[in-house]
Amino acid sequence: MHSTRPLLSRSGFGGGGAMNLRPENLGQEALRLTGNLCFALFVFAVLVFTLIAATYHPDDPFLHPSSSHLTSFLTSTSNSTFISTATDSAPLLTGEDFINSSVVPIPDPSTDPAPDLSSSTDSTSSDSSTVDLSTSDLSDSAAQTLDQDDTSPSCDVNVPIKCSDRDVFNVMMRATIDGFPDVHIYRFGKPVPAGPPTNPTQCDMAWRFKPKNAKRAALYKDYRRFDISRSTNCSYSVLNIGDYHTGVNARKKKGGKKSGRSDNNFKIIGVAKPIIVPIVGETVNDTLPVVESESKFSTGKYVVYKGGGDRCKSMNHYLWSFLCSLGEAQYLNRTLVMDLTICLNNKYTSSKQNEEGKDFRFYFDFEHLRDSASVIDQHQFWEDWKLWQKKDKLSMHLVEDFHVTPMKLANVKDTLIMRKFGAVEPDNYWYRVCEGETESVIQRPWHLLWKSRRLMDIVSGIASKMNWDFDSAHVVRGDKAKNPALWPNLAADTSPDSLLSTLGDKIDNGRNLYIATDEPDTSFFDPLKDKYTTHFLDDYKELWSENSDWYIETKNLNNGIPVEFDGYMRGEVDMEVFLRGKKQIETFNDLTSDCKDGINTCKNNS
Repeated sequence: MHSTRPLLSRSGFGGGGAMNLRPENLGQEALRLTGNLCFALFVFAVLVFTLIAATYHPDDPFLHPSSSHLTSFLTSTSNSTFISTATDSAPLLTGEDFINSSVVPIPDPSTDPAPDLSSSTDSTSSDSSTVDLSTSDLSDSAAQTLDQDDTSPSCDVNVPIKCSDRDVFNVMMRATIDGFPDVHIYRFGKPVPAGPPTNPTQCDMAWRFKPKNAKRAALYKDYRRFDISRSTNCSYSVLNIGDYHTGVNARKKKGGKKSGRSDNNFKIIGVAKPIIVPIVGETVNDTLPVVESESKFSTGKYVVYKGGGDRCKSMNHYLWSFLCSLGEAQYLNRTLVMDLTICLNNKYTSSKQNEEGKDFRFYFDFEHLRDSASVIDQHQFWEDWKLWQKKDKLSMHLVEDFHVTPMKLANVKDTLIMRKFGAVEPDNYWYRVCEGETESVIQRPWHLLWKSRRLMDIVSGIASKMNWDFDSAHVVRGDKAKNPALWPNLAADTSPDSLLSTLGDKIDNGRNLYIATDEPDTSFFDPLKDKYTTHFLDDYKELWSENSDWYIETKNLNNGIPVEFDGYMRGEVDMEVFLRGKKQIETFNDLTSDCKDGINTCKNNS
């Protein structure tokens, strides 16, 4: 018989184990076990990463900020229901919304008939075709014109009205001041003959104004057609003032300047730092900038962002990334090469599909951006680059890692810095450049981004048709009212009966009431007509119809192709009209106790 092998022997466990405990083999066994363990951990990590990558959807960076700077931006003092949240696709605030409206002084005829306003490049400030408003002079002169006695010489009432006559001008100014008591008028343009066809009793006149209860720092321009009557004693009277923007001959015409500064902004002086505010209603001059010469192009410095995953995302996402690129360009003192085409996200389109080929100028004020920052359209840039890059030995510095901060690029001497982004989200989002240590250095230049003045002119038109004397309510229904799990009271609280009860305590009977709403059938609000004169966005379709200035100008921008008044434009105009109401009634503060973002999300919840 063979002797039994000991239970624990030098050759292994139990006589046939896999582990060899001979001293000379211990190191090899330890390495083998360690390798197997590391491989198992690697496989597990790959599996976890794959699951996360397949299910991860990054939050909208604008709505979930990574810095206190953005948090303070979003927690604005405005209490408007329209401020964007994670569940609200309404247009966001832009630079002009943060200018205090009080910086635009109100003209006081008793102390300062001509307000201290100075346009930085406004040719009308010294132009004989305009006059600063002096109410005291106007009152005396107009009184003399209107109250002439019977000793005045007789006049032929059939002779055409001379619009340049000072007496005609005075009576038109007085009629305007009396006819629009809810606005402060700053400047009148000299009257011009109406037509074509020429009417001997009509004159066109323009003026700049500010609503008396304005919460936005801006001036507006209107121009209307006046029907003038002359009596036999040579006195004049205004029989009728036409509708908004009917006095087309008084609209200032501008040539298509290719360079230089526009005169569509107003500089407020007499404050610590001059402030630029928009003038809504002036002819928009947003032609693309052109490099004047080869030498200027070749001595310039540029930065361009290429590729990335920002395309066709929400407008909030687009702006958050775009302003990062603009902020870096300003930090590096370089010209931003920008793509003026936008892919509009499907939540704003009638087709419910992402739509390419939209123009930046449809939505934002490129004229202000062009005049306030150094930017160039990418098509123009690459044409010039092909012409002169080899000849002038222009060099390019390529950056393919967003971790390379702008601070590390400050000393780059190459003509062009190109940031190239890959295909893996979210690391290919442009805004990643401004995260981490960079966010304390690069400030997004919100003050350079204004809303389109063409869209704001529609806002002004709607408000003017209500004589700037209206209250407003924002009534959110839509999908939220159909989801009682998150908004249990919304449907009932925004029913016509509830609205009548709630609004009755807040808005006087008989008032103009503008209702901004996502309720597709506005007849839902018909019961409110018993107490209010209700107004809705679609009541003013003529302001973007085929004969409107907006339609014609955007069609010209779009190479003769008509532009749809899309969901983003509708939301922006609806919001801006709402914000100009004298009283503003919100859904989630005034009409219902539900939280805007769903149950248990109100700010005062602990």
